[in-house]
Amino acid sequence: MVAGPLISVCIANYNGIDLIDDCIASVRAQQCDANVEIIVHDDASTDGSVAYLREHFPEIRLIDSAENVGFCVANNRMVALAQGRYVLLLNNDATLLPDALAVLLVETERLQAPAILTLPQYEAATGELLDMGCRLDPFLNPVPNLEPSRNDVGTVHGACLWIDKTLWDELGGFPEWFGSVGEDLYLCCRARLAGYLVRSLGLSGYRHRVGHSFGGGKAREGKLVSTFRRRALSERNKTFVMALTYPAPFVHLLLPAHLLLLLIEGGLLSALRGQVSFLKGIYLPVFSSLFQERSRLLSERRLIMKMRRLASADFFAVFDLLPHKLRMLRRHGLPRLT
Repeated sequence: MVAGPLISVCIANYNGIDLIDDCIASVRAQQCDANVEIIVHDDASTDGSVAYLREHFPEIRLIDSAENVGFCVANNRMVALAQGRYVLLLNNDATLLPDALAVLLVETERLQAPAILTLPQYEAATGELLDMGCRLDPFLNPVPNLEPSRNDVGTVHGACLWIDKTLWDELGGFPEWFGSVGEDLYLCCRARLAGYLVRSLGLSGYRHRVGHSFGGGKAREGKLVSTFRRRALSERNKTFVMALTYPAPFVHLLLPAHLLLLLIEGGLLSALRGQVSFLKGIYLPVFSSLFQERSRLLSERRLIMKMRRLASADFFAVFDLLPHKLRMLRRHGLPRLT
């Protein structure tokens, strides 16, 4: 009798026909004795991905979505279908090092408790270490962790996120109303508030073509490059996470400060670039979204705080005091948006 899978690797794919070979090959090549299943959710690709996957990877479990539903829904669907005890969410523009699953499995068994884990992230083209998970600043901007001895982090990337399926179900998975961007931050903050570890391991790793699957999110030639859509979703969803997970009284102090700084940032960018689209396209929609989602935010917050087991001091132990945007401004100057 063949045992069912212990690990389910879930790959969200949208127009990734030029990426998916390397991603799946890296999972197939894992030096891991556990049974592994591969689930791919194709998000209504227009590049022939579905036909390609069916022809070249008949053994995978393929979800062929009739409409583009976004990263949150795609991963929720895959985890609902997953048969493994453990789930690894993996971007289609990421590839695992050969011992990645073995390292994650060993650490999970050592902890003997549900947790969210990740591995060191390397730039695919250069091999440069990008981070080992991220700390956070007071306004939920991720601060890359480059300290091998620092395992506990504020958030890990959804590009390579390992989680016990029972913990995923307890937390409710990704918030589908986020669409895309910030869903990993939400899940990690929720997990930490509920008393679960969020850790990055110092071994193995994954290579990632950062920004390839969604656009933006990286520095090119010393300048930060992103898109209006990505920045708008990022600022909105970070604000949602703050409203949902920051313990009182910190939420009452930091959320208004955050909103004021967004207005200042948007106004300055619009003035310096001579384009009001920065303020109108990225920053002002945060305020309208907060108003439109106020009932949902309040009800979700009540639920999250009922599950809270972590003291405020411990929750903020993985935070840096200096706003990360100031560091990035000093290093890269004003961002370039497309």
